[in-house]
Amino acid sequence: MIIDVHSHAWSYPEHFNDDFRHQASRARKGVEVDLTVRLEDYRGSAREEVRTIVFGGKAKLSGLWVEDQYVAQYVAQDPDHLIGFMSIDPTQPNWKTELRQGHEELGLRGVKLLSMYAGFQPDSAKLDSFWEYTSRHGLPVLLHTGTTFVAQAPLECTLPRHLDRVAGRFPEQRIIMAHLGHPYEGECVAVIRKHPHVYADISALHYRPFQFFHSLMLVQEYGVWDKVLFGTDYPFTTVDATLDGLRSLNEMVEGTNLPRLDEAQIEQMIYRNSLPLLNLG
Repeated sequence: MIIDVHSHAWSYPEHFNDDFRHQASRARKGVEVDLTVRLEDYRGSAREEVRTIVFGGKAKLSGLWVEDQYVAQYVAQDPDHLIGFMSIDPTQPNWKTELRQGHEELGLRGVKLLSMYAGFQPDSAKLDSFWEYTSRHGLPVLLHTGTTFVAQAPLECTLPRHLDRVAGRFPEQRIIMAHLGHPYEGECVAVIRKHPHVYADISALHYRPFQFFHSLMLVQEYGVWDKVLFGTDYPFTTVDATLDGLRSLNEMVEGTNLPRLDEAQIEQMIYRNSLPLLNLG
């Protein structure tokens, strides 16, 4: 079975403002991404059985807001294969209540943070109470790290180095950095190498194959294949497209003396049982 640690649940366009929808046209060069989410479409994109972590997102600054109740209802369609994460925007006044409700009342099992999209730094002392809560209750936290198409989202808030400080203060906290931190993959690899419970996912990277090849070569040369998790970023891409992209990366260097990615390690990553690593076993 494949574990997809990165998939979305929202209603498009209702959960986005006009500005976000307009800027989303820059998400993938030359491709108009359909942000509609349907569970049947997601399932149809996967040749193999998949268990999937799903979340919405809350970022008032960027114009995205999905109530956690919506995510819980989405998960209820197939609780054997879907694992729901809540989302909070700590720039908004009710985030502590939403965190408790998502965990205690809705039964959501982790948290998605959009620090860049909401405009906050995850290592701020103002968030210590958040990290204390998630660490105490064993809730994994997945954060968007890396680039964006949203103009008002500050890049400074997304740098992987900030999670180094969090992991140093909360060493038992399970953290996933989305998208290998691209284009800050070097920082991301340095952080996951240091901290036993900090991971990265490879979601939404395969459609930039030359960059992706180099990103995974960093993973390989630093010896952190075991810290990398499979993810898609549906609806931006799909399970099968991600698998096909991963398995074709070495084709780019055929006929050259360039090093190859270890295909056995790629397969291990695809089929890694990520759930026990994230307190979700």
